[in-house]
Amino acid sequence: MTEVMGGKRNILKYGWTGLIIAAFIVLIATFFYFDRRNELSVIIRAWGLWGVFFAIFLMAAVCMTPIPSEGLVVLYLKIYGIYQGIFLAWLGSTLSAVAIFIIVRVYGQTLMKRLISPERFKVVDNWVKGKGALGLFVARLLPIPAFAVNYIAGAMPSMKLWTYLWTAALSMIPYYVGTAFVFLGVAQEMWIWLAVGIVALILFWGTGYVLNKRRVPRY
Repeated sequence: MTEVMGGKRNILKYGWTGLIIAAFIVLIATFFYFDRRNELSVIIRAWGLWGVFFAIFLMAAVCMTPIPSEGLVVLYLKIYGIYQGIFLAWLGSTLSAVAIFIIVRVYGQTLMKRLISPERFKVVDNWVKGKGALGLFVARLLPIPAFAVNYIAGAMPSMKLWTYLWTAALSMIPYYVGTAFVFLGVAQEMWIWLAVGIVALILFWGTGYVLNKRRVPRY
């Protein structure tokens, strides 16, 4: 009976998550449709620093949830351009990592256990215990959502803020750069950049996949 109830709760939880992700995708697609001539982008850029702050905090809020942030990254690239778009997305994701660290330290592992599966926790825990700071950096390259790794790492009593922060900040850069190349190739029909971006993302995901297959030595 308990297993049945647990299964129903999981279905309900993932169902709501799927609906939220679908709604988020529709909103992003709607923006691109109405911004075909960049009218909306011009209006948002006219907001100045308020628009920038909103973009950073919106990215931070999204990165604290299971909602994929890729659509928001592409949105920022279109509105603010390649360099500023990457920077705002990276700054928002880094800010979310700090917020998660604080939340987990305040509320303990109770919240983390409700959001993260035991399997994911075990994978990240093995890498961190086996390799320390390098292990955490590698764990951030695995095919595990960044928000999940942040919750898991933040819940570890021995985790230092600096180790947690630099691995979070550094691990997102190659992914965002690859996404920017893909966007640049599609938006400006510069197919060489599209190819570079696709290769970069394949290498990023491929590295995570290969590392995920490796066993982490215990000391």
